[in-house]
Amino acid sequence: MEPSEFHGAVPVDGYGPGFFRVGGKVSHGALIVAGDGPRSWGGLDDLAGLLALAGQVDVLFLGLGPDMAPTPPGLAARLSAAGIMVEPMSTPSAARSYNVTLSEGRRVACALIPV
Repeated sequence: MEPSEFHGAVPVDGYGPGFFRVGGKVSHGALIVAGDGPRSWGGLDDLAGLLALAGQVDVLFLGLGPDMAPTPPGLAARLSAAGIMVEPMSTPSAARSYNVTLSEGRRVACALIPV
């Protein structure tokens, strides 16, 4: 196996109950992680935090907690209108998918609700 190359971007290193480790730093609570690093996120009610990614990313992996959950009505449509494709999934899957897609050099972000 060869180590992944993240092209200067910051991967999700790990997670646990209520926290994430991104780029070697621990953060508590919900996060948005893009190539430039993590930032706090107010959760599914914080649409502005997600819309701020418009023009910067093509795909957003939406981690909805420990299990797959329904995407709030209209969220995907609002983000799609801003040019962001949303892929809802569990938080562990979203973190892994973000890292793999990031290593491919793609414009990607993840919004993660803690497990």
